[in-house]
Amino acid sequence: MHITSPQFKQNAKAALADEQLQRSLTHVRKNFIDKRAKAAAALPEFEALRDNAAAIKNHVLENLDAYLEIFESNVISNGGKVHWAATAGDARGLILDICRKAGARTVTKGKSMISEEIGLNEFLENAGIEPVETDLGEYIIQLRGESPSHIIAPAVHVNMDQVRDDFRRVHTHLPPDREMSEPESLLKEARGILRDRFIKADVGITGANFLVAETGTTIIVTNEGNGDLTQTLPRVHVVIASIEKIVPTLEDMSQIMRVLARSATGQEMSVYTTLSSGPRRKGDPDGPDEFHVVLLDNGRSDMLGTEFQDMLRCIRCGACMNHCPVYHAIGGHAYGWVYPGPMGSVLTPQFIGVEKGGQLPNASTFCGRCEEVCPMRIPLPKLMRHWREQEFSGHLTPPAQRRNLKAWAWLAKRPKLYHVATRLAARGLWLLGGRNRRTGFLPFAGAWTRHRDMPTPEGSTFLAQWRKHTGAGGNAS
Repeated sequence: MHITSPQFKQNAKAALADEQLQRSLTHVRKNFIDKRAKAAAALPEFEALRDNAAAIKNHVLENLDAYLEIFESNVISNGGKVHWAATAGDARGLILDICRKAGARTVTKGKSMISEEIGLNEFLENAGIEPVETDLGEYIIQLRGESPSHIIAPAVHVNMDQVRDDFRRVHTHLPPDREMSEPESLLKEARGILRDRFIKADVGITGANFLVAETGTTIIVTNEGNGDLTQTLPRVHVVIASIEKIVPTLEDMSQIMRVLARSATGQEMSVYTTLSSGPRRKGDPDGPDEFHVVLLDNGRSDMLGTEFQDMLRCIRCGACMNHCPVYHAIGGHAYGWVYPGPMGSVLTPQFIGVEKGGQLPNASTFCGRCEEVCPMRIPLPKLMRHWREQEFSGHLTPPAQRRNLKAWAWLAKRPKLYHVATRLAARGLWLLGGRNRRTGFLPFAGAWTRHRDMPTPEGSTFLAQWRKHTGAGGNAS
């Protein structure tokens, strides 16, 4: 997909002015937050499960090479093949080669953010192979020529009227006067269209929520069942997954599963949990003749042993964006690449470079809600701060911002002068507040106050009060 992360501010401004988008985003705030809270509260051991899940992934990341080799060995023992892809280009090439050997003209796809990351659909189309998204949300945005705006609800930005218009525009072989007033009628229509595609597909491509080392099993969780049809009906099943999706055992997977759905959609578990361990065996009633797993690195091994390693625990539940006030305001497309919200603000600079993605770690209030709800206890605000530090040290921040920070640092290193300056500033802002006790002016912060005001200070500064109550000297800081 086209990268627009460097234009984040312009994207955000357009999103804030989009009335239809703003109406659609209310569903994120209403539907996800309360459901997650109720699901977590109903499970007394939820917090302990979060600790266990994080510990499992930490152990895996410390021994990732060993578990990947065990996984590969067991996939081969099951009759499958494992392909290693260092880059997105390598992964695309491997998948295209598999499709061409199968003589594929049509490929059905389950929902996969990794396929979005590597730009698979456009690549296959350019090679003369038609990819068909089978997740309802993904199918809708494919018709619209858009990318997902949410990792678990890809069409959350679209309303029913828009879906109806898109179906009329594309499904021209159906009667123009057909019933389309209810969501059920739209769902039935999509199901009928996709049923034919499932039957005709030569290759099915899915992602993977987990890769189990001890059994060579890939696992997907869905609520529609499209993933099962994608991987059992075609002659060839291709799994595309990133290397950090590995877990040691089925027991480990089951523990993480207990926090996944609760964190994502507020369900105890997804409707379908599908385990695949190789191609069809003798006596199996269905299944593919070939089973391929493409393991993607694409910069992830570079995160190992760094301050960003914690991000590799992510299980793509979407809880961070579901609770993020910035995402609530602008949606997913404003982030300008595959991964939106707080998780995207950490991953995007890693994958496309801080030069292109550096605006995203700054798109945070640092309220901490993302870290509070993350089932894998990823310290997302801390990781975003690391990117801010790299952006600053690389001289990528705006000159005005750098000058202001240098001025503040100079002042902060001189405590007596700092205390005098803060007292004068607090008094000055108090006077500016007038009777309303609010001000829309802050020196050197015009961009921040252009759209908001703030309460004015009341009383003495914190440092002055601290010295008064503790009896500390004037050099307290």
